[in-house]
Amino acid sequence: MSWLRISWAWRWAVLVAGIGGWQLWTSRAGSSFFPRPSAIVTRMYHLWFSGPAAHVFLTADATGNLLPSLGRVLAGLAIATAIGAPLGIALGRSPVVTAYLNPLLQFARALPVVTMAPVFIVLFKIGTQMEIATIVFGTLWPILLNTIDGAATVDPVQLETARAFRMSAGQRLAWVIIPAALPKAFAGFRLSLSLSLILMVFSELVGSSSGIGYEMSNASNAFDMTFLWSTIVLLGILGYLLNELLAGAERHLLAWHTGKGRG
Repeated sequence: MSWLRISWAWRWAVLVAGIGGWQLWTSRAGSSFFPRPSAIVTRMYHLWFSGPAAHVFLTADATGNLLPSLGRVLAGLAIATAIGAPLGIALGRSPVVTAYLNPLLQFARALPVVTMAPVFIVLFKIGTQMEIATIVFGTLWPILLNTIDGAATVDPVQLETARAFRMSAGQRLAWVIIPAALPKAFAGFRLSLSLSLILMVFSELVGSSSGIGYEMSNASNAFDMTFLWSTIVLLGILGYLLNELLAGAERHLLAWHTGKGRG
């Protein structure tokens, strides 16, 4: 525990030193393209976090732009997980079917998401449905393919042992196959989480009337670099927080796997 506290303190010390260096450099440079961190934080506060306590200190701009973007990210990830995880387990336990479908899956995975934007605009029109569809399409493949790989590499000895104890197919799925597939599935979740933020911004830049991407577009058009950097920093903070939540869930669900690896 003492080592963890020291490690935690050093990480924050490095972050503070980096911000301090940025503040010092930008104060001396006076570049309009790189505003001071203090100016960015002040702008972020007034834009999004100076609201009333009844609204959790969120301003009208925050509830009108930040929350919709976060909702699109979470909705896209939820749909991609609901599709990719069960389908990945089913395909992973069906090697013959996977062999037939693998060329199609690899082709779809290789399609750049940006090239699918016109298709989604035609299918869903510009709006929330198009934005969520873009996130789902881009984040589905890491989850699906990693889950397929995890389900396909279940230890045969574990399955034979489960059969010897006369576990039903449902019990083998719940207690052997899914736990064995989770480590690789979580690797796919981590990739999809990073992609979801990128795709959220991209889809909102294409044509949206709200969201962080919409805010970035307005800032760029107005050449308001402090506003633009505020959205960039906010995306970094959101990415960090979402990653920490996912890492916490992974540590909780895969404690047995981590312990096994250390042993």
